[in-house]
This record gives sequence, structure tokens and C-alpha cells, in this order.
Amino acid sequence: MTKSNLMNTYNRFDVEFVNGLGTKLYDTDGNEYLDFVSGVAVNCLGHSHPSITKTLFEQSKSLIHISNLYYNDKQNKLAEKLIDLSNHDKVFFCNSGTEAVEGAVKIARKYGKVKSGKDKNLIIHMKNSFHGRTMGALSITGQPKYQESFKPLISGTIEAQFNNINDIKEKINSNTCAVIIEPVQGEGGIIEASIDFLKELRNLCDEYDALLIFDEVQCGIGRLGTFYAYQKFGVIPDVICLAKGLGGGFPIGAVIANNKAAQVISHGDHGSTFGGNPLACAVSLTVINELISGGIISEIDKKAQYFKDKLEKLKEKHSYINEICGKGLFIGLRVNIDPKKIITKCFEKKFLVIGAGKDVLRLLPPLNVSYDDLDKCVSILDDVLSDFTE
Repeated sequence: MTKSNLMNTYNRFDVEFVNGLGTKLYDTDGNEYLDFVSGVAVNCLGHSHPSITKTLFEQSKSLIHISNLYYNDKQNKLAEKLIDLSNHDKVFFCNSGTEAVEGAVKIARKYGKVKSGKDKNLIIHMKNSFHGRTMGALSITGQPKYQESFKPLISGTIEAQFNNINDIKEKINSNTCAVIIEPVQGEGGIIEASIDFLKELRNLCDEYDALLIFDEVQCGIGRLGTFYAYQKFGVIPDVICLAKGLGGGFPIGAVIANNKAAQVISHGDHGSTFGGNPLACAVSLTVINELISGGIISEIDKKAQYFKDKLEKLKEKHSYINEICGKGLFIGLRVNIDPKKIITKCFEKKFLVIGAGKDVLRLLPPLNVSYDDLDKCVSILDDVLSDFTE
């Protein structure tokens, strides 16, 4: 395969995939792999789902792109659907998670300026967080390893301790325009925010008239067992960042906001050439219909409990596993050996998984994964861990 023309931005496995179906991927030699990466939580319906492929074909025959100078019916319907499913009022469409975060940051900065002038511009983010690769999103990512090569970052950001409300209380003030948080930190190691922490954070944002932003790019769209991640915690943010599973493999992102936040945005404040195009919105509508009307989300809690029970038994057998973490089908195994070694062994056995943080094996099956494939995952992990000397 030809590799020399690609920028060296990823440490890739030496494999080229040419086909996929459900939870399975196939390489150029016809080898079958079980995929629990799902495009990093993107392929929520697996590969080549018939409803998605049908929508792509049918919509592409009528309208793909027209620009946001005009309305299109698929964008209108998707916006209506996302609002109906939420406690919010307005949507802005983009193409990716990092773009959604950028949009949320701009809303927050404009909100601060409208409410209190130029000094209300500080954004609090969490240590160990990950919000994207663009300069704005990078500036509110709490992991120096992603930032060092690109400094100076944007100013007006403050880092606080995740799940530590006292640290937030010391850092929030009248000049804070927003607090951004992942309800479950993904890249940081599948770490859940406590419900009490989020409730107190909500109260603090109200007290200081700051927007509460939830980055649900990886943990939203059904992955925790509710359509929006915030619904699992019972805490309503002002702004939500979405992407990944929203398109089931087709690029689309969204910023959802209540009227309090959205009312500050006016013509020319933000935009996206491709955001909300008819093709992306048609696919997203299909994905949402499959997840909700198809009963996939309603089965996630049951599947997750089954999966966790199996993994707990695996933990009892292998001392390398310290903890089973996460919610829904957003699962991590906290291990006491280098996760990269396990990931490599899994790859050799035609099983695709990824890491999270320094010590977590991340498991992200499609949301319509079968119980048989959950069993197969556990069986392969059992074989892999047995290869290491206890």
C-alpha cells in the first residue's frame, strides 16, 4: 500500500481495510476483524448499516449541498428533532467535534461580552480533559502533551480539578463566562463526573452567570444509555457539543443551546460552509431514527450490565485489571500494565481496541452490538491477558 504521501500525524497499524459490515472489518487479504473502536465512537450503528447506505444513495440523488444562505428541509427536520429530544432551543450545525467546541467557545465569549463587557471572558476547563485539536479547543484541553508544540495558546482559560467542586469555587468569579466539561472524560481515561459535582457546578454557573457547556462529542448520542449524556446525570447544561455518533460515520457536528446562550449570536458571528448540508442531515435523521425508534438506545443499559458482568468475571481472573469504569457502552478497563501491549496483542488476534489516558483500555462497540460479539470480546481479552505472565 502507498503511505509516503500521508502526513505523519498518526501511529497507524500496518493494515489497510477495504470493507466493513456491522462489527466486522475486512482487510485487503480478506481477514476479518472484530471492531470495538467504531471509528472512535463514531460508527454507532456499525459498518455499512443498510439504512445509512440507503439514505446516502437516495439523498445524493436529490441534493447534497446548497450552503447556509438558504434553508433546506433536512436541516430543518434535524434541528427540530434534536430540540425535541432536549431541554434546549437552538442548533448550529458544523462538521466535527472540535468545530462544535469552537462554536461553544465563541458563544461563551459573546455571552460574557453582552452580559458584562470585555472582562467577562474567562473559560474554566478541567484537568485531564480533551476537547479537540484546533487552537481554541486545544487551549481548553487539560493535557499538556497535546499543547506544548503549539504554544502560545489562546488566553483567558483556567484549568480546574475534575470532580473537585472546592477547586472550582476558588477559581470561578464574576469574570467567568463559561465552564466546559466532559460528563465522562474520554481521552483522559473514561472518568465519570459525579452527579453531586455536576449539580454543584450547575449552581455555581447560575450564581456567577456563566454558561455550563457539556462536551458530549464522545459520550453522547446514546452511548451512555440516554440520547444526550446529560440526561444520564440529571443536570441540564446551557450548551452541548455533539459530533461523532451523530452521523453514524458521516461527518456532522452540532452545538445545541438554550435561549439564554443562543440569543447572543447574530448574523455573521459564526458560520460553516459544509455544516448542516442536506446529505449530512439526512444521514443524521436516519441514525437518530434507528437509535430511538429502532429500540437501540432502550437496550443499552441491559447490554451494558451484561457486558460489565462479564468483564467483572474477567477482572476476578486476571490481576492485570484494576477496575471496570464507564457508563453504558462507553467502557474502560483500568490496567496495571501498558495498555499498548494489550492493544497490540488484540490486534494480532484480529480484535480492534484503543487506549484512553495512560492506563485504560477503551471499549467502544457499536450501540447495536450483539451479545455474541460482547462475549467474543471478553473471550479474546481473556486469551490476550493469559499470554502475559501473572
